Amino acid sequence: MSVALALFTADLRLHDNPVLRAALSGADEVVPLFVLDEGVRAAGFDAPNRRAFLADCLADLDAGLRERGGRLVVREGDAVAETARVAAEAGARDIHVAGGVSGYALRREERLREELEGQGHRLRVHDAVVTALPPGAVTPQGRDHFAVFTPYFRRWEREGQRSVMGAPRVVRVPEGVRSARVPARSGVKGASPGVAKGGESEGRRRFTAWRKGPLNAYEDRHDDLAGDATSRLSPHLHFGTLSPVELVHRARSAGGAGAEAFVRQLAWRDFHHQVLAARPASSHEDYRGHRDDWRGDGEEADAWREGRTGYPVVDAAMRQLRHEGWMHNRGRLLAASFLTKTLYVDWRVGARHFLELLVDGDVANNQLNWQWVAGTGTDTRPNRVLNPLSQARRFDPDGTYVRRWVPELAGVEGSAVHQPWKLPAERREKLDYPEPLVDLADGLARFRRARGLD
Repeated sequence: MSVALALFTADLRLHDNPVLRAALSGADEVVPLFVLDEGVRAAGFDAPNRRAFLADCLADLDAGLRERGGRLVVREGDAVAETARVAAEAGARDIHVAGGVSGYALRREERLREELEGQGHRLRVHDAVVTALPPGAVTPQGRDHFAVFTPYFRRWEREGQRSVMGAPRVVRVPEGVRSARVPARSGVKGASPGVAKGGESEGRRRFTAWRKGPLNAYEDRHDDLAGDATSRLSPHLHFGTLSPVELVHRARSAGGAGAEAFVRQLAWRDFHHQVLAARPASSHEDYRGHRDDWRGDGEEADAWREGRTGYPVVDAAMRQLRHEGWMHNRGRLLAASFLTKTLYVDWRVGARHFLELLVDGDVANNQLNWQWVAGTGTDTRPNRVLNPLSQARRFDPDGTYVRRWVPELAGVEGSAVHQPWKLPAERREKLDYPEPLVDLADGLARFRRARGLD
């Protein structure tokens, strides 16, 4: 009997998975393999919050495979060595994997090809698994990638996505291939207390419920901090428990302005992947430099990390991140703008902290969103500065979001919660809340001087 191997990476799902589908269609038996990769840990990507979510994903994937007569094979160690070892044990000819764009994913793919082909196996790399469109599927004339989102999105919409694939009914796994125990969330130490549940079943349940109602209002409410009206699907997209291709199709079938706004956000995700694929160094180097003499990591960055900047909406966002391993997108913009443009601290300091905590910590989206806010990336207005006070009044007008995450200010009425330093001195002393780290006007002036705008 012929055997193939499906190496799961950032595609931990049964529905609409071209990697698994190709493996099943080309062989009598398939080894569904996931490697707990020591290289990921050594590279610093093995954060506790993502490990907790991953444990849920693997448990759910294993359960889904068992319902279909199969099982998930889990190994620990070097991803390339373990994949080659399992392929040899099972007698697999073809090894299927999703294409990636990060430096680590590309190096892993290169090593896999060299190792596997040297042993007589064939590596099959599949596109449109992690993203809705493959990086490089659309390019401007004379260039290898789009550097501005709007023209990219116009081409992205015209290109269209492949058809959605169903989940397999039966998965036959060869006997005798040993597996480590599927990890459990209970064995993860150091995770944030509010990390959401992972797994394909949970992701599909969450999207179905969101599509039935909140999706309709997404265009109008996606920036509402207190309303929490976003999909919260980014962790599922990061781990691939949901297919971006399927989400585009299902959102568009629902129709309406909310669905189109959501699809646009999925296109932003693809946009960042195609930028990183073309410019791998942008994960750690300025995409467009301004000769910034950034301030380094220090006490002000510590206060930012701890949610003690003295600006309540920024602090609320940072505390949500620490508790949930997730942050509202508007909060991400405000927190990043405050660090890079008000405090003028290197964007890499903030990006590193986010990667330490975010369940959806993705190199393409995290690093390039940070660069967008810092003005070193693809933003066509690189010197824009988000004012946390005006943003708070607009997106958290009555302070509900701030009170939810900054309990010291729970008793402050109305919009005064956004400027507690204006309260009478005797009341401020009872709040146990810090004074602002910097005056906004002073921070803006410093940034403008540094960028040579004055």
